[in-house]
Amino acid sequence: MADAAGRLTKLAEEVLGAPLPVRIRAWDRSESGPPGAPVLVIRHRRALRRLLFKPGELGLARAWVAGDIDVEGDLYTALDLLAELIWERGPAAKPQRAAALRALARPEIRAAARELLSLAGAPVPPAPPAEEARRRRGPLHTLLRDKEAISHHYDVGNDFYELVLGPSMVYSCAYWGTTGDAASSLADAQRDKLDLICRKLGLQEGQRLLDVGCGWGSMVLHAAREYGVRAVGITLSEEQASYARKRIAEAGLTDRIEIRVQDYREIHDEPFDAISSIGMAEHVGRTRYAEYASALYALLKPGGRLLNHQIARRPLADEEAYHVDEFIDRYVFPDGELAPVGRTVGQLEEAGFEVRDVEAIREHYALTLRAWVANLERHWAEAVRLTSPGRARVWRLYMAASALSFERNRIGVNQVLAVRTPESGAAGLPRRARAWTA
Repeated sequence: MADAAGRLTKLAEEVLGAPLPVRIRAWDRSESGPPGAPVLVIRHRRALRRLLFKPGELGLARAWVAGDIDVEGDLYTALDLLAELIWERGPAAKPQRAAALRALARPEIRAAARELLSLAGAPVPPAPPAEEARRRRGPLHTLLRDKEAISHHYDVGNDFYELVLGPSMVYSCAYWGTTGDAASSLADAQRDKLDLICRKLGLQEGQRLLDVGCGWGSMVLHAAREYGVRAVGITLSEEQASYARKRIAEAGLTDRIEIRVQDYREIHDEPFDAISSIGMAEHVGRTRYAEYASALYALLKPGGRLLNHQIARRPLADEEAYHVDEFIDRYVFPDGELAPVGRTVGQLEEAGFEVRDVEAIREHYALTLRAWVANLERHWAEAVRLTSPGRARVWRLYMAASALSFERNRIGVNQVLAVRTPESGAAGLPRRARAWTA
């Protein structure tokens, strides 16, 4: 069928009731759409079959991961233009979606849909890309299911993560200087984040620190080297644990740091003076969050501090309607869930904690993600060799889209400092708020 791009553009605009904000280039080399705009390249008509059999985000995700579609031009600009059509879930998007559904009932649109079906070719659903997580069954957030979910995301090769994260090997929001210049050193910004957490926790030589979700060991290494603590780091990833132990041995700190492949629900050698949980609580889930908060409270000494560093979403009018984006659930963080910061604070308080400080650092995460995307793009060929083309495409899309989500205030990230305040009421914190930033 000639002029596939023109036909697809016409159909999309009729359904959406608005001009398409990007150009389309189809597999027959035809092009249509606004000149100078980013180009959505449809390399294979198999992409249309993916959308027909899984309309919406999952079909698009599968087409992207498989390489059936691509973006030519600035990826951030393209995602920003398409956000209202694909990912936005706020009130502004509802009328547009409703209009699209009404349009689908019109005879001319049904005719165009039949034409699209003809254009798509064979009427069979393509197999999902190999990078898609297998379907999970049974209750959420059991010990085994959580371990499998963590393995899907983190056990993709330490060499790959070195390319993306850089020498710091820290996979959470960095803490950038006041200029907010993402061109400055990512390693410095990650070091500053780790040091900020150590100061908030009030770490002192000889204290015992637990790092929940320790990743590749960066937090425990920094705390032991700079503050003289004895540290235990736990992770569910075998690859992370192996890498962290190697780093600790090379630093000569095996007498101060222990790395375990262990769930936070399996720790029984308390008490600890301080606990850090950095980018881990997103994996806990709402059905287990009260248990998580209570478990960490029980592991602390009276007067001990918790620093909970966690991504948050915006509250919904109907909280029961919340669901994880299908792309994220199938390709990035299986079973991951986000909660509003107010709920997190409330559940920490219900567990017995006194919440003493909440610092929002949303803009810092946007800068961090853009730095990671730049690293991945700079080392693209090597990243593909170390994993697969599909895996590299997953990381590029999710990190770029996440950067925009932080910039547009769709999600945020917060450091919550909480204390297991003793009966005397002496929390041991400075009277001046945020004295650790001085």
